Amino acid sequence: MKSDEDWMQHALQLAEYAASQGEVPVGAVLVYQDQCIAEGWNQTITRHDPTAHAEVVALRQAAQQRQNYRLLDTTLYVTLEPCVMCAGALVHARVQRVIFGAYDPKTGAAGSRFDILRDLRHNHHLECQGGLLAEPCGAVLRAFFKARRRS
Repeated sequence: MKSDEDWMQHALQLAEYAASQGEVPVGAVLVYQDQCIAEGWNQTITRHDPTAHAEVVALRQAAQQRQNYRLLDTTLYVTLEPCVMCAGALVHARVQRVIFGAYDPKTGAAGSRFDILRDLRHNHHLECQGGLLAEPCGAVLRAFFKARRRS
């Protein structure tokens, strides 16, 4: 059985792949019963789609595979704290747990800027934990933006 850290390492590999494609390096893995059922990385630039965040890409893939938009009893591992859009999608998809790496003080919606994932006014409540492998998750983002500023 894989640990939360193992799954986050997988998400980090996807984030590094996103960076190699010129995308903001965020990776996401959706897990059900200790099996990866979907994965995603940021693809907003390559797809010309502002909604193609890593989380949404993974949710879409899983929903198509399951032929159901409700992704009950799943855990999403993502390298960066979800934004408001992604947090809303996670609530609507009925994901059970969200584990993220780096906090996002500018647009994070799991406690940093907003707290959409923990808002008890929703009809679905999920578990949320941040800071898993925060340093390597943040490092890949810092390196990406540092390289962009240089060019």
